[in-house]
Amino acid sequence: MVWAALAAACVWLALILTPWQPWRYRERLEADATAGVGRPAEVTVLMPARNERAVIRDSLAALAHQGLPLRVIVIDDGSEDGTSEAARAAGLADLTVITAPPLAAGWTGKLWALEQGRLHVTTPYTLLLDADIRLQPHTIPALLTKARQENATLVSLMAKPAMSGFWDRWLMPVFVYFFKLLYPFGLANRISSRQAAAAGGCLLVKTGALAELGGFGALRGAVIDDCALAALVKRRLSAPIWIGATHAAVMLRENGLSAIWRMVARTAFTQLRYSVWLLIACTAILLLIFVVPAAALITGSVRAQAMALAALALMAASYVPTMRFYGQSAWALVGLPFAGLAFLLMTYTSALWYARGHRSLWKGRAYGRHETGTSGPQ
Repeated sequence: MVWAALAAACVWLALILTPWQPWRYRERLEADATAGVGRPAEVTVLMPARNERAVIRDSLAALAHQGLPLRVIVIDDGSEDGTSEAARAAGLADLTVITAPPLAAGWTGKLWALEQGRLHVTTPYTLLLDADIRLQPHTIPALLTKARQENATLVSLMAKPAMSGFWDRWLMPVFVYFFKLLYPFGLANRISSRQAAAAGGCLLVKTGALAELGGFGALRGAVIDDCALAALVKRRLSAPIWIGATHAAVMLRENGLSAIWRMVARTAFTQLRYSVWLLIACTAILLLIFVVPAAALITGSVRAQAMALAALALMAASYVPTMRFYGQSAWALVGLPFAGLAFLLMTYTSALWYARGHRSLWKGRAYGRHETGTSGPQ
């Protein structure tokens, strides 16, 4: 038990000492009323929407307060709840609502919808914005300024969770924490690094770069489409990208446990490249860093307890920046090991879906191992 607790402490220490420090929040961007707004109609917002009546009106209304003229295209992706009518009711100037054709073979739904919208874009920049995300005033000018400062072809923001329910307040910040560990922002923002990452809920990209890549068809079947797009921009175009955290883009929808479970399971096994061996390795690592310290603290010898305390202290230190950024209470530190185990179970759900023949299940569509876009249960 001593050696296992020591190994756990070493893993957490290595994370803390990693030069790019993925646990910190150095890469961040907030709304800025003083940011330059650029030329008129410089940005077209593409908003794919599938059954988003409950939130789309609020997300569109927020675009009227960005401090610059925008062209907005909502792509209704087979909605059955009156999403198009709700979008038009927002009363936004220069709004176009189009209906996506039936999903073509080989495409995921969101990318198919975005491609239909892209064909109507004539502005230098395209902003991909999820229908359940509300931007604070002057967020888009800040994005444009950041893109110019960094000479970046793609700039994206990790939206702030709604933080309006128990599961959302507890698990969504942990989701961001794990995302930053898997896709370190500091590395992704270095042109010299092969690491690429993006947050597709709020993503600004040069329209010409999208065209050069061949549109969204270049990643038509991707499940983790935002990071796939970032990788193409960085590696195929050799262009800089930038990703950061923010309070200026906020998720409108409260995520309950089942919603979070489906969201994580949708891509978890894909991140492991559908490998059973990587799933076993992931299981071993998470048990080592989360379960072993707690077990050693309760049942171990004095030396094992000392190592366990060191591991737990380092674990807490790595999570404190996330806790503070999202305004969580100190109880989040106590809940972190349990959250880690919950995400492991979500990963097993993802693997189970794959074993049953589905790469992903999302928005009422089932994406099979060798094809995408078939109808199926959510």
